[in-house]
Amino acid sequence: MLAIDENGGLVGLNTAARLLVPEADGDSPLDRRAPSWLTEPRSDAGDGLPAAAGPRTGYLNGRFYEAHPTPGGEGEAMWWLVDCTDRHLAEAALREAQSRSEVLSEVSSALLSTLNVSRCMEVAAAMAAEHLAEAAVLVAPPQGRRYPLTHAHRGGPVTQTLRNVDVSGVPGLSEALQGFPPVPARWIDPSHLPSWVVPDGFAGSVGSVIVTPLPGHGVPAGALILLRSGTERAFTTGEEVFARLFAARAGAALSAARLYTEQTAITATLMRDLLPPVLQHVNGVEYAGRYRASKDHEQIGGDFYDVHPGTGPSQETLVVLGDVAGKGLEAAVLTGKIRNTLQALLPLADDHEQVLGLLNGSLLSSHHTRFATLVLASVRRRSDRVEVRLTSAGHPPPLIVRVDGTVEEAPTRGTLVGAVPRIQALTVETALAPGETCLLYTDGVIEARGGPLGDDFFGEHRLKRALADCAGMPAEAVVERIQMLATQWVGNGRHDDMAVVAISAPKPSSLTVADAYGDGTSSGRRG
Repeated sequence: MLAIDENGGLVGLNTAARLLVPEADGDSPLDRRAPSWLTEPRSDAGDGLPAAAGPRTGYLNGRFYEAHPTPGGEGEAMWWLVDCTDRHLAEAALREAQSRSEVLSEVSSALLSTLNVSRCMEVAAAMAAEHLAEAAVLVAPPQGRRYPLTHAHRGGPVTQTLRNVDVSGVPGLSEALQGFPPVPARWIDPSHLPSWVVPDGFAGSVGSVIVTPLPGHGVPAGALILLRSGTERAFTTGEEVFARLFAARAGAALSAARLYTEQTAITATLMRDLLPPVLQHVNGVEYAGRYRASKDHEQIGGDFYDVHPGTGPSQETLVVLGDVAGKGLEAAVLTGKIRNTLQALLPLADDHEQVLGLLNGSLLSSHHTRFATLVLASVRRRSDRVEVRLTSAGHPPPLIVRVDGTVEEAPTRGTLVGAVPRIQALTVETALAPGETCLLYTDGVIEARGGPLGDDFFGEHRLKRALADCAGMPAEAVVERIQMLATQWVGNGRHDDMAVVAISAPKPSSLTVADAYGDGTSSGRRG
């Protein structure tokens, strides 16, 4: 206990207080013998006590104390000192842990909000410079002989470069890039760092360095270098531990971003052969196609079409339109198998029944349990007319719209593919005069449910009526109109995959020298 008068002078102290202030005596004012936090001028509440309700706090002989006043006589205050050092240290540690937890939560949220590798590296370096050090360098795994580097310093811009650097010049960096544990910061001599490590705009010389790996999913995601200038205190052991926690989150986010990028690239590569091709003119015949998956967010499904041009104008072009049972990715996988098999069977395309038989055997011998329906069309231009051979394998028959608007149903029929050991199919022949079109379509068009009550099929009669209105139109306009009407009929309702292909004999006015596909070439598959 310390007794202090209204002028700040020491007028008494007990035995315990003399141990804290051994040099104090009754003739010395307290402000010469004790810290200022206890002798600051005070505003009295009329009883000699400070007006403030809370205790005063401060350090004395390296310990943290709280001072609680009680009234004394003649304006004196009796200050009772309580040693709160342990509690103060615990509270400070708790605040630091809470602050670091908040930082790590913020880091995780910011890093996991992007699956772009470059952006993830930029955010990680910037947040490291803001919360852990004055500057940060993120070193990604090498691309050939060069390393992607991301430099950031507090208050400055983040820069990304791809450079050929010697990582062995930074102690512990080569090991960190291989996923080995970090070396202690005290082992790294900042004066020997290569110049490429220090970001442009870094103030002063480097005084302390941390090099820590970025753990990834199975393989290291890179390494993080933290820099602090010589004017700041060196990194503590606790800060090194915190840096490793930060690096663990950054590494996980970078690995997730890289995995997503790789999967996206693989998906895009595989999708090139699953997406329907772009159709135009082939050997003087117009082709157009449209496809709509059963779900708007999907690009592929069980419906497909292909156009395989002949080797010259006198050779037939094979058109295939099919529908695999089911929808979604599983149906699309079988679709890809069928398309590739038909590609291999092109030398036999003159015999539709043989092609269908071989395809049927291929599906029956595979692990797939799905079946498919197909329609084959062999197309060749003769003078101003287009000759077409049509074969259906369990598929809706093609429709032919004549110049006068008459719609005919091609009388072809056959067994679906992949269900029974033997295929039976009937091939029919027809000819298209200029302005006439043969339409191939999947059952997703005629079975599209919608209308005023939302439960009626679009049906063959509506399709034929719509097709009659397309007499004389180019192939592109025909498929555009048919798909538009079917889509309007469905509205927001559910539907199956829908695919349509139009084969048209162009009118004389539409055959121009500018036709890029008049020489027998074709756009082929997309990709």
